[in-house]
Amino acid sequence: MLTKEFIGLVSNESGLSKKETEQLLTTMNAIVRENLMDGKAIQLQGLGAFEIKERKERVIVHPRTGERTIVPSKNQLVFRPVATIKDELKNI
Repeated sequence: MLTKEFIGLVSNESGLSKKETEQLLTTMNAIVRENLMDGKAIQLQGLGAFEIKERKERVIVHPRTGERTIVPSKNQLVFRPVATIKDELKNI
């Protein structure tokens, strides 16, 4: 789904104008980003949680050459859906 389609659906359901809905979405995105960059997890009721996890440094092996390479640690965005969504996905 494209952002414009999403804004249209939210606008229709909420009764807000498309411009107000777009401003709300832009503000929400900025707040979520800011909090994630500060190391805080974001929990959205009924949807799930976003958080930053550190992937530790690890060694990988090239399958053809057998060459070992160290992959440095990095931060990764993780989303964990609520249990109800996980259950619904099993039935698709």
